[in-house]
Amino acid sequence: MKSLCIKTNNSDLINYLLNELKDIDIKNTCFSENEFKIYKNVIVHYSGNDESLFLSKMASILSFLVIDELEEDLLKRLIIQSYFYFDAIERNEILASCFDIMADDFFALFDKKFKLLYQNFYEYLACHKTIVLSGFINFRLKEYLTFLDNILNEAVNHFVIEKEYLEFVSLLKLYINSQNNGCQMVHLVFSSSGSILLDENKNLIEVDDTIFKAKYLSDITFSANDYILNSLLTLLPKEIHLHLVDSYMDEFIHTLQLVFENRIHLCTDCNICQLYKKTKIPHTEPS
Repeated sequence: MKSLCIKTNNSDLINYLLNELKDIDIKNTCFSENEFKIYKNVIVHYSGNDESLFLSKMASILSFLVIDELEEDLLKRLIIQSYFYFDAIERNEILASCFDIMADDFFALFDKKFKLLYQNFYEYLACHKTIVLSGFINFRLKEYLTFLDNILNEAVNHFVIEKEYLEFVSLLKLYINSQNNGCQMVHLVFSSSGSILLDENKNLIEVDDTIFKAKYLSDITFSANDYILNSLLTLLPKEIHLHLVDSYMDEFIHTLQLVFENRIHLCTDCNICQLYKKTKIPHTEPS
């Protein structure tokens, strides 16, 4: 007979274990709950002949317990330990980003972390009759905690980039709103193949990467569109007629809408759009 004693003082974990054990699909298994001076114990007895099947089931239950009940708290602890200098709101945003990252490739990442947990639990249960959950999680799940730490580092990188991006947009908006308009209107003709600027008479505007306002170019790479942005910051038009020739939009267009706000007027089917639908727009090159 194989017997296991699972020790914890966390009532939620006790309830989780009891609910899972009620539905266990292995014959010759019984369990009980006892409360002692230090820990509450869930004791499981197996009197069958397939001990590996029993250990596999218990390792699976404990692995799911960590993921379902403890993973969020473990991530919070890692955030506090490594990124304590962020405020509470920022830490919550980072935590949410962690779960977004894991959701993006849910099945592959879930399988990876489950295997890390399962292997650790199975090997331990095969050699021990008692497991203290808090101690086991803190000292015997290094690979799983490293996995979470890698997810956290990626989330922090995303958060910092997004924060810098929003600061960049805020800086450009502040600059634009502090300056007088340089011209009445500019046409931005944009497609997946390239982009050009036209003046109000529909003449081509040459872009330039040497003018002094190049300092407003972002650290975020938009490729040739950086020069379009730089030119718009130089021209400071009162209106920007944005012609989406093939309805293509990317991060650059999103940034322009954030920066220039109600100055931008969107168009997808005017004469200019129709004209450039017939002609491939070359990638913008600085003069």
